[in-house]
Amino acid sequence: MKQVLQSLADGTTELVVAPAPKVKPGKVLIDTTVSLISTGTERMLVGFGKANMLQKARQQPEKVVQVIKKARTDGIMTTVDAVRSKLGQPIPLGYCNVGRVCEVGAGVLGYAIGDRVVSNGPHADVVLVPKNLTAKIPDTVDDDTASFTVVASIGLQGIRLAQPTLGEAFVVTGVGLIGLLTVQLLRAQGCRVLAIDFDEAKLELARQFGAKTCNPGTGEDPVAAGMAFSRGLGVDGVIITASTKSNDPVSQAANMCRQRGRIVLVGVVGLSLNRADFYEKELSFQVSCSYGPGRYDLEYEEHGHDYPFGIARWTEQRNFEAVLDMMAAGRIDVSSLITHRFAFEKAPEAYGVLSKDATALGIVLDYQHAVDARHVDTIALKETVQPKGKNEPVVGFIGAGNYASRMLIPAFKDAGADLHTIASSGGTNGTIHGKRMGFRYATSNTDSLIEHADINTLAIVTRHNSHAQLTARALRAAKHVFVEKPLAMTRSELDNVQSAYAASQCHLMVGFNRRFSPHIQKMKSLIDGVVEPKSFVMVMNAGAIPADHWTQDLAVGGGRIIGEACHYIDLMRFLAGSKIVSVQARRMNSANSADITEDKAAIILGFEDGSFGTIHYLANGASTFPKERIEVFTAGRTLQLDNFLKMRGFGWPGFNKMNLMRQDKGVRACTKAFLGAIKSGEDAPIPADELFEVARVTIEVSEALRAQQ
Repeated sequence: MKQVLQSLADGTTELVVAPAPKVKPGKVLIDTTVSLISTGTERMLVGFGKANMLQKARQQPEKVVQVIKKARTDGIMTTVDAVRSKLGQPIPLGYCNVGRVCEVGAGVLGYAIGDRVVSNGPHADVVLVPKNLTAKIPDTVDDDTASFTVVASIGLQGIRLAQPTLGEAFVVTGVGLIGLLTVQLLRAQGCRVLAIDFDEAKLELARQFGAKTCNPGTGEDPVAAGMAFSRGLGVDGVIITASTKSNDPVSQAANMCRQRGRIVLVGVVGLSLNRADFYEKELSFQVSCSYGPGRYDLEYEEHGHDYPFGIARWTEQRNFEAVLDMMAAGRIDVSSLITHRFAFEKAPEAYGVLSKDATALGIVLDYQHAVDARHVDTIALKETVQPKGKNEPVVGFIGAGNYASRMLIPAFKDAGADLHTIASSGGTNGTIHGKRMGFRYATSNTDSLIEHADINTLAIVTRHNSHAQLTARALRAAKHVFVEKPLAMTRSELDNVQSAYAASQCHLMVGFNRRFSPHIQKMKSLIDGVVEPKSFVMVMNAGAIPADHWTQDLAVGGGRIIGEACHYIDLMRFLAGSKIVSVQARRMNSANSADITEDKAAIILGFEDGSFGTIHYLANGASTFPKERIEVFTAGRTLQLDNFLKMRGFGWPGFNKMNLMRQDKGVRACTKAFLGAIKSGEDAPIPADELFEVARVTIEVSEALRAQQ
């Protein structure tokens, strides 16, 4: 598979060869024939990438605030590392795709192999798209025309919000690609249309589509033009499809509208609104969201749950279908909108045109290369190397997401691991990070990776619901396993892992890195010298995340207690150095009956040696407060650690403080200890009995919290 990616760091565009994705339930695998570069959106993305750091900050002031907050709590060096890593992640470009179905996932009805479809898939020769983000193309609509479906749907959704009626006077401000399609859609609705733009060539196209025009660049006054167009009564509505930092489009729209006129923003403009402009006329102003109802709704897009037809007449998919029907009827003409055409292999040249030629409208990419060659599931990233000794860890990675790429893979590399193959479901992430980190191969075939004879160690860094199953499979395949927490989400999953481990001679490690951090190692050395029991107070100021985030989904992420609080259950078990003998838990009751999250809870653990501790996992604290705080009280002495940056000792003989310049939560030390145990043949860094104990207690805590609902 080949895909177009763009660097956020410098704006460069490249065509990357990657393993082809595998079909999944609820999705459709498509061989692309044509895709359309959306000149407005994609020009903006390329421009952002090419901007320097100061310019990027000015374009996204809300991100600057987040960076400042992170620097205050996590330290400047840690924050700099995070920003560099974020900008170093290439992003896929494109969302206007046409192709033929090559595989249909389980649960997808109404599609067959060979069907021509549109989708919001990226610029790639193979795309995997959820069924609700696709639509079948009528036989009378050619591929070039169909490639405009998604951008036309953006304009259509703006029109639906404006609710035009036959004979009304509407203004379209900014007649780029979406604006010109919006003009045609309004005309098809029976509206009179005035198009406003500074580009005379685009206005000429608008006139060909039946619109009157106004060019402020030649001295024409948009407000006066709008009033004249409406015969002095004020226009019924304005749809803004422009992209500018200026506030003028909104102000002008308000001044040319009639009383109770409608203004809908589809593009991106300045939003310093003047209340008086809207107050006296009781104007309505609405921002349109992409291609229609369902956008950014995980239940609709990812899980395939459609809205009832009688309740939501127009969804994303049904908007696609409506546009295609209009194309089939000849009500939308895109032939004059295609200004450039490139073979897909020359996509970087197309983006060069996009950056330099402001007159470019529809840039079409043609995918004429052979289909069979696209569906390779494993590719070589570098020349093969000689295999290492028997006990040397040869590592395969399953998962190439944010944590794997930023933290875990670099830690394995620094520890001297032989990085063999990296697997990712979409293929592209594995290729990007595999090349960067020195892997030999990238694959989208997890099965072949697990069974590969040359690989003796697997790192599992996928979503939580796959951890236990993959871990058990890997152990049964005689592989050493490093699995990112949690080990399991249910008791039956844990039993399966324990059974697989009992029959294996391999090492098992869970990524409980905090116990390996320099601060915790120092803390452990201090408190181990005290005979009497300890009291622990641990606070995870986790911060709120949306209830529909995958980690909150009990079936996928297991909830935040299983997914994250397990770190502190393990950490307290390590510091106490004693078995957990009692467990209590209490969650905060919410006035909102729909709130089923577990992220505001207290956990009390009792230990065999008489120690006890409380874990406060809280999503309702201030972001300026330390994200993690650990306190130990024993024998008239106290230790306090904030955010793995600063630790202070109170009443502790010979110890006052331990401060670091950047956070060190022990990821590298954890990884090094695991790989070192494999090389030496010594026991795993964390005894398996402790891993299973912590997993079982974590599941017990989660069950207790859910029982309180």
